[in-house]
Amino acid sequence: MGPLSGIRVVEIAGIGPAPMCTMLLADLGASVLRIERDGSPDLVDDLPRGCNIILRGRPSLQLDLKNSDARDFVLSVVSKADVLIEGFRPGVAERLGIGPEPAMAVNPKLVYGRMTGWGQDGPLAMRAGHDITYLALSGALNAIGRKGQPPTVPLNLVSDFAGGALYLALGILSALVERQHSGLGQVVDAAMIDGTASLMAAIYGMAAAGNLTSERGTNLLDSGAYFYDVYECADGKWLAIGALEQRFHDELLRQIGIDPGSAGSRANRENWPRMRELLKERFRTRTRDEWQAQLEPLDVCAAPVLSMSEASTHPHLRHRRTFVDIEGVVQPAAAPRFSRTPANDPRPVPELGVGVDDLLREWEIDPKGRPRQRAVPS
Repeated sequence: MGPLSGIRVVEIAGIGPAPMCTMLLADLGASVLRIERDGSPDLVDDLPRGCNIILRGRPSLQLDLKNSDARDFVLSVVSKADVLIEGFRPGVAERLGIGPEPAMAVNPKLVYGRMTGWGQDGPLAMRAGHDITYLALSGALNAIGRKGQPPTVPLNLVSDFAGGALYLALGILSALVERQHSGLGQVVDAAMIDGTASLMAAIYGMAAAGNLTSERGTNLLDSGAYFYDVYECADGKWLAIGALEQRFHDELLRQIGIDPGSAGSRANRENWPRMRELLKERFRTRTRDEWQAQLEPLDVCAAPVLSMSEASTHPHLRHRRTFVDIEGVVQPAAAPRFSRTPANDPRPVPELGVGVDDLLREWEIDPKGRPRQRAVPS
């Protein structure tokens, strides 16, 4: 089930944003075949296969893509597909014989999704990179961090998964919608550097308006404001405060025993250091959970900073089943949610080769025609 039921996707295995994008499509009901490159079954860090969560929900087949039989098989599968996703550097898919031209020759309706860091062209197109390099060049990394401290790396959430996977998914789905009118597929060039820059639209707007200083950690949303920051509590745990609106701000101060009238104008940045020290002092008087019990029922925009294990057991997230347990691995559920075509719980990561023949028969492809894969050492 799911809104993408009936959509067929061929995924050429990669790491990071491309498999994350494919996971999202599979979560929402797309039928996906993942093709692993020969000699590297997972192409992800040395994790147990079941813990490589972004590989969930689709069978995988290992092929030597430099072999002509493997190439021909890929093209035969592509002829039955709606989408192909690859994350090679520019020109690699073409050299393997599975680039846009041969793929769309066998299937003119194909949406060909390309995931790269720097894009298909430009001076840096052939350079290696990772989330942190795209984050750096976009201007985003320089803006993230505390005053007087080096830039803070926000895991690999921003460029890999937001600027990469989500923008590739948006591009693919947009092309599928357009195909309903034109009857034709097209190539989607999704670059992490482009997506990351796009995510910074509002921040670039603030800078253009003169509302953003060039020094990180001194602005409204980068920990500069005392009412948008994290505070240590008596037990060494942390509380996050996002009281941006005046009414939330004033109620927060009342709840922690500070007269809102003593704060002065929130727009006056000269008041921020004094108020920050007051909040630090107050929040250190009680534990995180004590503050949570007091503040969570109120509109003050406060939340405990939870560990991942704590997050999966929070009452609200348990109520919404934001996390699910799939064969002993706690992981995020499918998102977003749909009223008429809800997605099922994600399927686990299958062992290499398991379920491939069933999927091929579903796509009306004779499984006997696929190249045999080598046994993979356990």
